[in-house]
Amino acid sequence: MSKIRIALIEDHDLTRVGIRTALLQKDDIEVVGEAANAAEGLKMLKMVQPDIAIVDIGLPDKDGIELTREVKSTDNGQQLLTKVLILTLRDNKEAVLAAFAAGADSYCMKDIKFDNLLEAVRVTHNGNAWIDPAIARIVLQQAQQNPQKLESAFVDTKTIASNPDYVENLEEIQPYTLTERELEVLQLIVEGCSNAVIAERLYITVGTVKTHVRNILNKLCADDRTQAAVRALRSGLVG
Repeated sequence: MSKIRIALIEDHDLTRVGIRTALLQKDDIEVVGEAANAAEGLKMLKMVQPDIAIVDIGLPDKDGIELTREVKSTDNGQQLLTKVLILTLRDNKEAVLAAFAAGADSYCMKDIKFDNLLEAVRVTHNGNAWIDPAIARIVLQQAQQNPQKLESAFVDTKTIASNPDYVENLEEIQPYTLTERELEVLQLIVEGCSNAVIAERLYITVGTVKTHVRNILNKLCADDRTQAAVRALRSGLVG
């Protein structure tokens, strides 16, 4: 089994070491490079070309958003295929939308639990966007105020569907389409819980959780957990 190759671009030594140490506990993850600023980080990414770059938004020499834009832009006709997972203390709307407009694939808060960070890494590696639940609420607010602007910012993710009836269609989701247990699972998905944590909270098996998640995605016509969370919050299924 090939490992998920990760590079860390974070200027705080303790944070970087902590993330690296935690990630290396997993057999399917390999940390292939580290950098403490954007300039070194970009050189490193071009050299090692990891699957995912975990990028701090507040780098000392250049904003992580600008670094993301450079990573996602072409260089001499070649484009880095590295996915970018933004790690930040900022949860304001401007930072969130700017990061995704720059091409960020996922967005996590720095106080994220390790299990959720692992899930974010794996979801991102599989080609889907992972958005911290706190960030999802900002996304929903923008969806209500300016769906066209939101759609352009998220054009490369599955978080917001591209068809223009998306926001209106969310209103049609009715709570009775989900069972009581599915609503409980959905609430925990919105809170950012992994399948293992959901199983522990609800005293059910991980296999049962997976079945509930699959049913939820089908009923909400969602491509992934993040999209299900966004639709659930937007439609008022959960709070």
